Amino acid sequence: MFIPDEYRVRLENAKAKMDEVIESVDVEAINTQLAKIDEQIAAPDFWNDTQKSKEVFAEQSSLKGKLSRRKKLMDEYDDAETLIAIAEESDDDSLVGEITEALDSLESTLQEVTMALLLSGEYDRNNAILTIHAGAGGTEAQDWAQMLYRMYTRWAERHKFGVRMMDWLDGDEAGVKSVTFMIQGENAYGYLKSENGVHRLVRISPFDANSRRQTSFASLEVMPEIGKDTSVEIREEDIQMDVYRASGKGGQKVNKTSSAVRLTHIPTGIVVSCQVERSQHQNREVCMEMLKAKLVEIKEREHLDKIEDIKGVQMEIGWGSQIRSYVFMPYTLVKDHRTNYEMGNINAVMDGDLDGFINAYLVMNSRGQI
Repeated sequence: MFIPDEYRVRLENAKAKMDEVIESVDVEAINTQLAKIDEQIAAPDFWNDTQKSKEVFAEQSSLKGKLSRRKKLMDEYDDAETLIAIAEESDDDSLVGEITEALDSLESTLQEVTMALLLSGEYDRNNAILTIHAGAGGTEAQDWAQMLYRMYTRWAERHKFGVRMMDWLDGDEAGVKSVTFMIQGENAYGYLKSENGVHRLVRISPFDANSRRQTSFASLEVMPEIGKDTSVEIREEDIQMDVYRASGKGGQKVNKTSSAVRLTHIPTGIVVSCQVERSQHQNREVCMEMLKAKLVEIKEREHLDKIEDIKGVQMEIGWGSQIRSYVFMPYTLVKDHRTNYEMGNINAVMDGDLDGFINAYLVMNSRGQI
């Protein structure tokens, strides 16, 4: 016999939240803006400025995405409501599986759309550049850094985002000392900026012959991709460039020429490097992209008026500075120390299930508590 109460409660809870989301999307205003964009695209000189045309298409995609997510949410609600109504009328419990799947999908989409609506920063819709640095601790910390790299690439796969490698420095025996990569997708930076900080691991070390419990740290820097943003000006005399021989991921294909590039921004002391492109020129272009992104991210985070006010101060990668702890032993738990959001399924988290943590941070941030 079909008992609909628990399903009706889930549906009603989703409806209450969904109504807020639906009302927050001004369909008329979005359609008006899309019409203006269509006029821009139809203009004869539209393609003369490739950077501007790229920005216009990005805005168009973002606006269409809002309408698409809104429609998807409404359609999934209708599907779940219809299934429940059919099951109630026919007193048929064979639909329980389909109803559960429909409600799970609705709740997941609702969380996704809610997260997107919480993004209001200037660069939130941009791609994100992530840099992971292993903390002190040698191989154990370097293995942890690579585990975090895998976690974020799995998160990207879940959201159908692209991943572009920018720099990779192998660990001494395993893992990585540092890795920089870009996650490409709408709102990537808006979502991932909450991950910026020190991440702490507690586990039985696979590199310890005595199987002792170890604590390791790695830091994550998250920056927006800036592109050719004219508000960021970096003078050539403020840059020190060093070149060196590159080695591929995993220590393979050692380059016989000095194609790898390291740039130091003298006024701030900020250092960026790249060795994954084929030529020194290409690596330097990537480095400049990373440097601009880092300067803008710090400027935005510190609420500074001028790039010149930025100081290249780095947080210590160790005790007391972590934003999140990942505990494999003596129990399994991932806990964010800023929001107190936690998950016991650590394997799911390491496979990229991070949306709960991201959503908790965005909600808290929207309430002005950060």
